[in-house]
Amino acid sequence: MSEKLTSIEPDPAPQTGMRKVFVKTYGCQMNVYDSQRMADSLAAEGYVATDTPEDADLVLLNTCHIREKASEKLFSALGRLRKMKDMRAAEGKEMTIGVAGCVAQAEGEEIIRRAPTVDLVIGPQTYHRLPEALARVRGGEKVVETEYAIEDKFEHLPAPRREVTRRRGVSAFLTVQEGCDKFCTFCVVPYTRGAEVSRPVAQIVAEAERLAEGGVRELTLLGQNVNAWHGTGDDGREWGLGELLFRLARIPGIARLRYTTSHPRDMDDALIAAHRDLPMLMPYLHLPVQSGSDRILKAMNRRHKAEEYLRLIDRIREARPDMALSGDFIVGFPGETDQDFEDTMELVRRVNYAQAYSFKYSPRPGTPGADLPNHVDEAVKDERLQRLQALLSSQQYAFQDSLVGVETDVLLEKPGRFAGQIVGRSPWLLPVIIDGNTDQIGDIIHVKITATGTNSLIAQKLT
Repeated sequence: MSEKLTSIEPDPAPQTGMRKVFVKTYGCQMNVYDSQRMADSLAAEGYVATDTPEDADLVLLNTCHIREKASEKLFSALGRLRKMKDMRAAEGKEMTIGVAGCVAQAEGEEIIRRAPTVDLVIGPQTYHRLPEALARVRGGEKVVETEYAIEDKFEHLPAPRREVTRRRGVSAFLTVQEGCDKFCTFCVVPYTRGAEVSRPVAQIVAEAERLAEGGVRELTLLGQNVNAWHGTGDDGREWGLGELLFRLARIPGIARLRYTTSHPRDMDDALIAAHRDLPMLMPYLHLPVQSGSDRILKAMNRRHKAEEYLRLIDRIREARPDMALSGDFIVGFPGETDQDFEDTMELVRRVNYAQAYSFKYSPRPGTPGADLPNHVDEAVKDERLQRLQALLSSQQYAFQDSLVGVETDVLLEKPGRFAGQIVGRSPWLLPVIIDGNTDQIGDIIHVKITATGTNSLIAQKLT
């Protein structure tokens, strides 16, 4: 998953005297989903969202541990918040500061030791205990909530209010799986998100139905290894993600389905068949490979070979010829040679990605990769990353150019940057800009792609 930073949208009409919460989200789609669930939980406690920390009674930083220097970035942000908290105290006002997410899970009490201004540290599997934890904070405690049974999180997920669902838009995330059992040597996720656990079918369907009732047209199913999801279906059989997608497709109002992030080893026959047989399942797949070198894949503990990945891609494209593929790549993993890197470049050429994310390897404390010998020089990493990104960018632009002249359906999602414009989402996830008005949000219209932008498409509506 790529890293991004978002904040929870403010309540459009907060009531005087209500407590205000500012939630800043770092990282992946799962963190965005978790932040929304925290906001829903806090709404029931009388909090309204605000878009600035300066006037917030509660500030929550929902952190990501994937990218380099995640802890340093957190403590830098906490330094700025400390000054705000002191200013509010001088005015006779309180500000509670909480750290959530994967850095919270990994660092625990160390966060409060290094930054005493923090009142609460809460891990990803304990958000359902947030109101109780805040009550303890108001009682004078410094609270660290990182011990969990992961099943508890799914059991206590709050339902978003219908008006909140409508305000958030016509596309929504829905967590179906959490945790990871793969233990790639570069990755902290198994240590911060725990073991793989699948959410029960009944809970998933119930939340999807609530989202549909609130106006959601497109669902993106989330999980650290989302295609590892399994559960007992309505028919009493063991289901995988493919069967779950078919079940969600029956919900009135839901018109589109997506899922992310997948692992190649969990891409089974039923899921590939769903891409062939379920038109609502959009032709975009994020399937990280990380390297094209078998030697490096083994060192990463990916437990698949490059050729196996390529054969899997062939099967997926046979099932869905218009599939747009996305991937993740790490360059400069310890011991990576020039030939290993060239193997990655060759795999990229063979797959021909529509989009991809690429990063220099940086050691994560506590992971096996951090203790490996033969770390690659930073200058070599930089040079390799630039070459890889140039290739990936050329493939992305070629894919976008190939769509010019194509007719397709677009889900209209939000106003455009300029008056008279509206932005929709193509089947391949790219935003599409067309002439229109906000009364059309939620509609699916047929368009013809006429041009491309840097990371978008331009289209005209077909009558």
